[in-house]
Amino acid sequence: MKSVASIMQQLPNVPSAEVVPLTIDAGTVHVINQLFRELKAIFPAWKQAWPDKEDIGAAKATWVKAFMAENITRIEQIRFGIEQCRKLGSDFAPSVGKFIKLCQPTPEMLGIPPLERAFREACRNAHPSMAGQAKWSHQAVWHTAKECGFEPLNRLETSLAMKLFERNYVITCRRMIEGLPLQKMPLALPARAEARRTPDIGNKALAELRARRAGASA
Repeated sequence: MKSVASIMQQLPNVPSAEVVPLTIDAGTVHVINQLFRELKAIFPAWKQAWPDKEDIGAAKATWVKAFMAENITRIEQIRFGIEQCRKLGSDFAPSVGKFIKLCQPTPEMLGIPPLERAFREACRNAHPSMAGQAKWSHQAVWHTAKECGFEPLNRLETSLAMKLFERNYVITCRRMIEGLPLQKMPLALPARAEARRTPDIGNKALAELRARRAGASA
């Protein structure tokens, strides 16, 4: 089957209010119609959103454009969204914005901390007092904190810092879903830095040791 991206690019770029005639190939018709067929089966009150064929045609154009804008470009993402729709327990079809959110796994589904916990961790570890001793629960939290910048996380009001972090955390999740690399966490520093060693310091230590031995044997 074609990718969602290649199929969606074939739909005409028209305002959402216009009716979209489905004069496109069979693959495109199948993907779009199958999605709406699933939604109708899940939500018995779907006619509240799409009363007639013209509304359905306009909705399909709107949804396709929104998918492209939000990078919903794989069949797997749409299937995931449909599965989440089945869990909503609602009679009414979701808006395209809500469906797009349902297509995106939560941080917990990706095995990373939820947003609020990740934000608290990032703010704590971004503080200058934590330099060299911060502990990061996951590379995704470190990556997001670096994308935000430690200084903004320290200086911005909590609400603004949270918005900044949330935006970057969403991007981080997308990178994980798409298999893109994240910034590597720094290697942990030793708890105590070893004392600096030079030849002079070593020679002095040897001299003191020899002197103590000489005194003990006298």
